Amino acid sequence: MRTDLIIRSNPSDIDFALLKDGRLSELHKETNDNNFNVGDIFLAKIKKTLSGLNAAFVNVGSEKDAFLHYHDLGPKLLSLTKYTKLVSTGKLKEFTLKNFHFEKDINKNGAIDQVIKSGQNLLVQVVKEPISTKGPRISSELSIAGRYLVLVPFSDRISVSQKISSRSEKERLKRLVKSIKPKGFGVILRTVAEGIKVAELDEDLQNSLQRWVNLSKQLPRAQAPIKVLSELNRASSILRDILDDSFTSIVTDDKELFEELKIYIARIAPKKVSMVKLYKSKLPIFEKYGIEKQIKTAFGRTVSMPKGAYLVIEHTEALHVIDVNSGNRSNKANSQADTALEVNLIAASEIARQLQLRDMGGIIVVDFIDMHTASHRQKLFDHLKEAMKSNRTKHKILPPSKFGLVQITRQRVRPEMVIKTKEKNPNINGEVEAPIILVDKIENHLERIIDTSKNGITLHVHSFVGSYLKKGMPSIQQKWFLKYKKWIKVIPRDAYQYLEYHFLDGNDKKIK
Repeated sequence: MRTDLIIRSNPSDIDFALLKDGRLSELHKETNDNNFNVGDIFLAKIKKTLSGLNAAFVNVGSEKDAFLHYHDLGPKLLSLTKYTKLVSTGKLKEFTLKNFHFEKDINKNGAIDQVIKSGQNLLVQVVKEPISTKGPRISSELSIAGRYLVLVPFSDRISVSQKISSRSEKERLKRLVKSIKPKGFGVILRTVAEGIKVAELDEDLQNSLQRWVNLSKQLPRAQAPIKVLSELNRASSILRDILDDSFTSIVTDDKELFEELKIYIARIAPKKVSMVKLYKSKLPIFEKYGIEKQIKTAFGRTVSMPKGAYLVIEHTEALHVIDVNSGNRSNKANSQADTALEVNLIAASEIARQLQLRDMGGIIVVDFIDMHTASHRQKLFDHLKEAMKSNRTKHKILPPSKFGLVQITRQRVRPEMVIKTKEKNPNINGEVEAPIILVDKIENHLERIIDTSKNGITLHVHSFVGSYLKKGMPSIQQKWFLKYKKWIKVIPRDAYQYLEYHFLDGNDKKIK
């Protein structure tokens, strides 16, 4: 399978599109004003404890206070608070924990007001970004994620990803990590660590350990609330989690980000540096790779699938509901049962993609086409589980019920990706202008600017209008050339609304 990461830079945000064999499978957005990413660590201040909820509201600098439940404190809370206090006051300057005396674990069924107090400073980590009216969800069980392993301060445990099935490989990895692990730190080996040599594991461990040291160095002068450790930027975190041999290219239109990615790839996978490329064409990068068109077709209420079938996706406050429809599919199967199974298998693959693409979290209920054969229901269940394997977010799938419903829970850690695919009707009477009327407006505009640009003119228009300008012999575009003695380049834009168009000069600046 071919995997490409396409990155589009805008003044206010950066968009990341992950393509698998040219098909959009993930879409992420990183905004400049997002200060609360999953994995960020803050020195926060306890605002108040709520004994009824056995939780606390914590000031991390967000508009809404963060929520910290007792079960998210972690058993090593007393060791963490002791370390924070000693380092903050300058009494402890050894940050590797090898000489640090650990405190006893807190009672797993205790009360929150017995272990933390209002006004107290505490190191916490974001586990769920602010969503809607809720502030971030946080934990004081800290972890620092690397490429091959996760470093866990105030622990001594070594564990291996359950996705590594080989027992001998698990034992090998545990053995290697035990020989290099610093005292006072636990290690969780990630799936990508399978087959990795000890030198690479040690380098990754030392990088994570250095991040912990850098965090600790900030504490003496830190005034809560303040971020003391940032998660990697979105591009680097995506690559850290999913970079494998299937990757063929990483393309960005931002020169600064291009240089950052080259440095990061050189550190984690030196042999793959050549796959990082800078996009220089005047055609927008998402248009070049067909991403805009895929976004328009994938994020609507109705999602089309092969052979005429389609999904209807509804979002409510409590859950997401997905309805599977066979549509106008011609029945070539031997029976109605075989038809239902075939459509359901196609739908299961698309649903796995949609959950990842939209980052849908919480409860998802899928109404598949009724199947009365137990073997068919089992085949669907197995296929859906297999399709969801590439989904990195924690999830659980229940077998189809007697009503044909499948329930899925998927961890929600950031706001769902919502993209509006419907456009406002450009005419209040409910009608759309014919292309020829719009072309008159464009030609009048062209008349005014034709002599202002000496180094070429490019017209960006909706893809339908672009096709209209180019069709026929001679086409409208060719008639313009004969009339003005200048070739007006027409670039169709899937992202544009129907009546939207812009003229650009040779320097890609809009001509008003």
